[in-house]
Amino acid sequence: MSGRARRFTVVSFHAHPDDEALLTGGTLARAAADGHRVVLVVATLGEAGLADLPGEARCSLGETRRAELAASAGAIGAARVEVLGYADSGWSTGTEPTPVRPDREPFSTVDVDVAAEALARILREEGADVLTVYDANGGYGHPDHVQVHRVGLRAAALAGTPVVLEATLDRGLLLTAVGWLRRLAWVLPLPQLPDLSGAFTDRAELTHRVDVRRVLDAKRRSLRAHASQATGDGGARTVALLLRLPWPVRGRVLGREWFREVGRTPTTPLLDDIFASLG
Repeated sequence: MSGRARRFTVVSFHAHPDDEALLTGGTLARAAADGHRVVLVVATLGEAGLADLPGEARCSLGETRRAELAASAGAIGAARVEVLGYADSGWSTGTEPTPVRPDREPFSTVDVDVAAEALARILREEGADVLTVYDANGGYGHPDHVQVHRVGLRAAALAGTPVVLEATLDRGLLLTAVGWLRRLAWVLPLPQLPDLSGAFTDRAELTHRVDVRRVLDAKRRSLRAHASQATGDGGARTVALLLRLPWPVRGRVLGREWFREVGRTPTTPLLDDIFASLG
Protein backbone atom coordinates (compact mmCIF):
# COMPACT_ATOMS: atom_id res chain seq x y z
CA MET A 1 0.00 0.00 0.00
CA SER A 2 1.42 3.39 -0.92
CA GLY A 3 2.15 5.95 1.78
CA ARG A 4 -0.66 8.19 0.55
CA ALA A 5 -3.32 5.46 0.41
CA ARG A 6 -5.90 5.59 3.17
CA ARG A 7 -5.94 2.84 5.72
CA PHE A 8 -9.36 1.63 6.78
CA THR A 9 -10.68 -0.33 9.76
CA VAL A 10 -12.90 -3.37 9.31
CA VAL A 11 -14.71 -4.93 12.26
CA SER A 12 -15.81 -8.49 11.57
CA PHE A 13 -18.66 -9.69 13.81
CA HIS A 14 -19.28 -13.40 14.27
CA ALA A 15 -21.35 -15.77 16.37
CA HIS A 16 -18.69 -18.31 17.38
CA PRO A 17 -14.95 -18.90 17.03
CA ASP A 18 -14.23 -20.55 13.65
CA ASP A 19 -16.98 -18.58 11.84
CA GLU A 20 -14.43 -15.87 11.10
CA ALA A 21 -12.17 -18.39 9.37
CA LEU A 22 -14.92 -20.06 7.36
CA LEU A 23 -16.63 -17.01 5.87
CA THR A 24 -14.18 -14.11 6.06
CA GLY A 25 -10.71 -15.47 6.86
CA GLY A 26 -9.23 -14.71 3.46
CA THR A 27 -10.82 -11.27 3.12
CA LEU A 28 -9.59 -10.23 6.55
CA ALA A 29 -6.11 -11.63 5.92
CA ARG A 30 -5.96 -9.73 2.64
CA ALA A 31 -7.06 -6.50 4.34
CA ALA A 32 -4.45 -6.92 7.07
CA ALA A 33 -1.74 -7.71 4.52
CA ASP A 34 -2.64 -4.50 2.68
CA GLY A 35 -2.14 -2.44 5.84
CA HIS A 36 -5.73 -2.06 7.03
CA ARG A 37 -6.78 -2.59 10.65
CA VAL A 38 -8.75 -5.77 11.29
CA VAL A 39 -10.81 -6.28 14.45
CA LEU A 40 -12.60 -9.55 15.32
CA VAL A 41 -15.67 -9.59 17.58
CA VAL A 42 -17.46 -12.80 18.54
CA ALA A 43 -20.72 -12.95 20.44
CA THR A 44 -20.03 -16.28 22.19
CA LEU A 45 -17.20 -18.70 22.83
CA GLY A 46 -19.02 -21.50 21.06
CA GLU A 47 -19.13 -23.67 24.17
CA ALA A 48 -22.15 -25.58 22.80
CA GLY A 49 -20.38 -26.46 19.57
CA LEU A 50 -20.02 -30.04 18.40
CA ALA A 51 -16.67 -31.50 19.36
CA ASP A 52 -15.46 -35.06 19.89
CA LEU A 53 -13.68 -34.44 23.18
CA PRO A 54 -13.51 -36.33 26.50
CA GLY A 55 -15.73 -35.10 29.33
CA GLU A 56 -13.24 -32.85 31.12
CA ALA A 57 -12.10 -31.22 27.88
CA ARG A 58 -15.73 -30.86 26.78
CA CYS A 59 -16.47 -28.86 29.94
CA SER A 60 -13.71 -26.38 29.09
CA LEU A 61 -14.56 -26.15 25.40
CA GLY A 62 -15.29 -22.43 25.61
CA GLU A 63 -11.80 -21.64 26.87
CA THR A 64 -10.28 -24.00 24.31
CA ARG A 65 -12.10 -22.13 21.59
CA ARG A 66 -10.98 -18.78 23.02
CA ALA A 67 -7.38 -19.90 22.55
CA GLU A 68 -8.17 -21.16 19.06
CA LEU A 69 -9.73 -17.79 18.20
CA ALA A 70 -6.54 -16.03 19.32
CA ALA A 71 -4.45 -18.32 17.12
CA SER A 72 -6.78 -17.74 14.18
CA ALA A 73 -6.58 -13.98 14.71
CA GLY A 74 -2.81 -14.23 14.63
CA ALA A 75 -2.92 -16.12 11.34
CA ILE A 76 -5.26 -13.53 9.83
CA GLY A 77 -3.31 -10.55 11.15
CA ALA A 78 -6.11 -9.14 13.30
CA ALA A 79 -5.07 -6.28 15.57
CA ARG A 80 -7.79 -6.78 18.21
CA VAL A 81 -10.12 -9.56 19.36
CA GLU A 82 -13.19 -9.04 21.56
CA VAL A 83 -15.68 -11.56 22.98
CA LEU A 84 -19.07 -10.14 23.98
CA GLY A 85 -19.61 -13.03 26.41
CA TYR A 86 -23.10 -14.29 25.63
CA ALA A 87 -23.98 -17.97 25.92
CA ASP A 88 -23.83 -20.12 22.80
CA SER A 89 -27.44 -20.98 21.95
CA GLY A 90 -26.52 -24.36 20.52
CA TRP A 91 -28.24 -25.99 17.59
CA SER A 92 -31.63 -27.63 18.00
CA THR A 93 -34.27 -28.99 15.66
CA GLY A 94 -36.87 -27.31 17.84
CA THR A 95 -37.59 -23.62 18.23
CA GLU A 96 -35.93 -23.13 21.62
CA PRO A 97 -32.18 -22.62 22.05
CA THR A 98 -30.24 -25.27 23.96
CA PRO A 99 -27.52 -23.37 25.83
CA VAL A 100 -24.94 -25.10 28.01
CA ARG A 101 -24.37 -21.96 30.08
CA PRO A 102 -27.60 -21.45 32.08
CA ASP A 103 -25.90 -18.63 34.03
CA ARG A 104 -25.80 -16.47 30.88
CA GLU A 105 -28.47 -15.47 28.40
CA PRO A 106 -28.28 -17.23 25.02
CA PHE A 107 -27.16 -14.82 22.35
CA SER A 108 -30.10 -15.69 20.11
CA THR A 109 -32.61 -14.41 22.67
CA VAL A 110 -30.80 -11.38 24.07
CA ASP A 111 -32.41 -7.99 23.50
CA VAL A 112 -31.11 -6.75 20.16
CA ASP A 113 -30.59 -3.18 21.36
CA VAL A 114 -28.58 -4.32 24.40
CA ALA A 115 -26.22 -6.47 22.34
CA ALA A 116 -26.06 -3.85 19.60
CA GLU A 117 -24.89 -1.19 22.03
CA ALA A 118 -22.04 -3.46 23.18
CA LEU A 119 -20.93 -3.88 19.56
CA ALA A 120 -21.51 -0.20 18.76
CA ARG A 121 -19.09 0.79 21.54
CA ILE A 122 -16.36 -1.15 19.77
CA LEU A 123 -17.30 0.34 16.40
CA ARG A 124 -17.05 3.84 17.88
CA GLU A 125 -13.74 3.10 19.64
CA GLU A 126 -12.29 1.83 16.39
CA GLY A 127 -13.84 4.46 14.12
CA ALA A 128 -14.88 1.48 12.01
CA ASP A 129 -15.28 2.04 8.28
CA VAL A 130 -16.70 -1.41 7.50
CA LEU A 131 -18.65 -3.95 9.55
CA THR A 132 -19.15 -7.52 8.40
CA VAL A 133 -22.16 -9.50 9.62
CA TYR A 134 -24.16 -12.39 8.08
CA ASP A 135 -27.11 -12.40 5.72
CA ALA A 136 -30.67 -12.38 7.02
CA ASN A 137 -30.78 -16.20 6.89
CA GLY A 138 -27.79 -16.40 9.18
CA GLY A 139 -26.29 -18.41 6.35
CA TYR A 140 -27.91 -21.74 7.10
CA GLY A 141 -30.31 -20.68 9.86
CA HIS A 142 -28.36 -21.10 13.10
CA PRO A 143 -30.17 -18.85 15.62
CA ASP A 144 -26.95 -17.17 16.76
CA HIS A 145 -26.06 -16.39 13.14
CA VAL A 146 -29.47 -14.85 12.52
CA GLN A 147 -28.95 -12.72 15.63
CA VAL A 148 -25.55 -11.55 14.33
CA HIS A 149 -27.40 -10.06 11.36
CA ARG A 150 -29.96 -8.28 13.53
CA VAL A 151 -27.51 -7.03 16.14
CA GLY A 152 -24.91 -6.01 13.57
CA LEU A 153 -27.28 -3.89 11.51
CA ARG A 154 -28.58 -2.17 14.62
CA ALA A 155 -25.05 -1.54 15.94
CA ALA A 156 -23.93 -0.02 12.63
CA ALA A 157 -26.90 2.35 12.74
CA LEU A 158 -26.09 3.35 16.33
CA ALA A 159 -22.39 3.92 15.60
CA GLY A 160 -22.79 5.45 12.15
CA THR A 161 -20.61 2.79 10.49
CA PRO A 162 -20.86 3.62 6.78
CA VAL A 163 -20.49 0.18 5.15
CA VAL A 164 -22.12 -3.06 6.27
CA LEU A 165 -21.25 -6.24 4.41
CA GLU A 166 -23.16 -9.50 4.80
CA ALA A 167 -20.62 -12.34 4.68
CA THR A 168 -22.29 -15.17 2.81
CA LEU A 169 -21.88 -17.74 0.04
CA ASP A 170 -23.08 -17.87 -3.54
CA ARG A 171 -26.01 -20.24 -3.10
CA GLY A 172 -25.85 -21.62 -6.64
CA LEU A 173 -22.16 -22.44 -6.42
CA LEU A 174 -22.64 -23.93 -2.96
CA LEU A 175 -25.37 -26.30 -4.13
CA THR A 176 -23.29 -27.34 -7.13
CA ALA A 177 -20.25 -27.98 -4.92
CA VAL A 178 -22.26 -29.98 -2.40
CA GLY A 179 -23.69 -32.08 -5.22
CA TRP A 180 -20.21 -32.94 -6.46
CA LEU A 181 -18.94 -33.65 -2.97
CA ARG A 182 -21.81 -36.03 -2.30
CA ARG A 183 -20.78 -37.95 -5.40
CA LEU A 184 -17.31 -38.24 -3.84
CA ALA A 185 -18.54 -39.08 -0.34
CA TRP A 186 -16.90 -42.52 -0.40
CA VAL A 187 -13.51 -40.77 -0.72
CA LEU A 188 -14.16 -37.50 1.16
CA PRO A 189 -16.90 -37.99 3.80
CA LEU A 190 -19.20 -35.00 4.20
CA PRO A 191 -20.33 -33.64 7.57
CA GLN A 192 -24.06 -33.74 8.12
CA LEU A 193 -25.53 -30.67 6.43
CA PRO A 194 -28.85 -28.90 6.89
CA ASP A 195 -31.11 -28.25 3.91
CA LEU A 196 -29.22 -25.63 1.89
CA SER A 197 -31.79 -24.96 -0.83
CA GLY A 198 -32.73 -21.62 0.75
CA ALA A 199 -29.46 -20.95 2.54
CA PHE A 200 -27.03 -18.08 2.12
CA THR A 201 -27.56 -15.65 -0.81
CA ASP A 202 -28.73 -15.86 -4.40
CA ARG A 203 -26.08 -14.80 -6.92
CA ALA A 204 -28.22 -11.93 -8.20
CA GLU A 205 -28.12 -10.25 -4.78
CA LEU A 206 -24.35 -10.42 -4.26
CA THR A 207 -22.22 -7.28 -4.57
CA HIS A 208 -18.70 -8.59 -3.82
CA ARG A 209 -16.60 -11.56 -4.83
CA VAL A 210 -13.26 -11.10 -3.11
CA ASP A 211 -10.23 -12.90 -4.52
CA VAL A 212 -8.22 -14.23 -1.56
CA ARG A 213 -5.93 -16.67 -3.38
CA ARG A 214 -2.80 -14.68 -2.57
CA VAL A 215 -3.50 -15.11 1.18
CA LEU A 216 -4.73 -18.68 0.99
CA ASP A 217 -1.97 -19.92 3.31
CA ALA A 218 -3.13 -17.46 5.98
CA LYS A 219 -6.74 -18.58 5.56
CA ARG A 220 -5.72 -22.22 5.92
CA ARG A 221 -3.75 -21.43 9.07
CA SER A 222 -6.81 -19.68 10.44
CA LEU A 223 -8.93 -22.74 9.71
CA ARG A 224 -6.30 -25.09 11.15
CA ALA A 225 -6.29 -23.11 14.41
CA HIS A 226 -9.80 -24.40 15.17
CA ALA A 227 -8.72 -27.96 15.88
CA SER A 228 -11.58 -28.67 18.29
CA GLN A 229 -14.04 -28.17 15.44
CA ALA A 230 -12.48 -30.67 13.06
CA THR A 231 -14.72 -33.51 14.25
CA GLY A 232 -18.11 -33.80 15.92
CA ASP A 233 -20.83 -36.42 16.32
CA GLY A 234 -18.25 -39.00 15.31
CA GLY A 235 -17.51 -37.53 11.88
CA ALA A 236 -15.51 -34.87 10.09
CA ARG A 237 -16.87 -31.32 10.12
CA THR A 238 -16.58 -28.47 7.64
CA VAL A 239 -13.23 -27.21 8.95
CA ALA A 240 -11.62 -30.61 8.42
CA LEU A 241 -13.28 -31.07 5.05
CA LEU A 242 -11.90 -27.78 3.75
CA LEU A 243 -8.41 -28.52 5.02
CA ARG A 244 -8.45 -31.90 3.26
CA LEU A 245 -9.21 -30.47 -0.15
CA PRO A 246 -6.64 -31.60 -2.70
CA TRP A 247 -4.33 -28.90 -4.02
CA PRO A 248 -5.86 -28.72 -7.54
CA VAL A 249 -9.30 -27.67 -6.19
CA ARG A 250 -8.20 -25.78 -3.09
CA GLY A 251 -7.99 -22.40 -4.80
CA ARG A 252 -11.34 -22.85 -6.52
CA VAL A 253 -13.16 -23.65 -3.27
CA LEU A 254 -11.30 -21.42 -0.80
CA GLY A 255 -9.97 -18.73 -3.12
CA ARG A 256 -12.97 -16.39 -3.14
CA GLU A 257 -15.31 -15.00 -0.50
CA TRP A 258 -18.74 -13.50 -1.00
CA PHE A 259 -20.58 -10.49 0.38
CA ARG A 260 -23.73 -8.47 -0.07
CA GLU A 261 -23.31 -4.79 0.79
CA VAL A 262 -26.39 -3.45 2.54
CA GLY A 263 -28.02 -0.72 0.46
CA ARG A 264 -25.81 -1.18 -2.61
CA THR A 265 -27.22 -2.21 -5.98
CA PRO A 266 -25.33 -5.21 -7.42
CA THR A 267 -23.18 -4.50 -10.46
CA THR A 268 -21.38 -6.59 -13.05
CA PRO A 269 -18.65 -7.55 -12.49
CA LEU A 270 -18.91 -7.99 -8.75
CA LEU A 271 -16.60 -5.84 -6.63
CA ASP A 272 -13.30 -7.26 -5.43
CA ASP A 273 -12.64 -4.65 -2.72
CA ILE A 274 -14.57 -4.46 0.55
CA PHE A 275 -13.58 -0.79 0.84
CA ALA A 276 -14.77 0.19 -2.64
CA SER A 277 -17.74 2.25 -1.39
CA LEU A 278 -15.42 4.37 0.76
CA GLY A 279 -13.68 5.80 -2.27
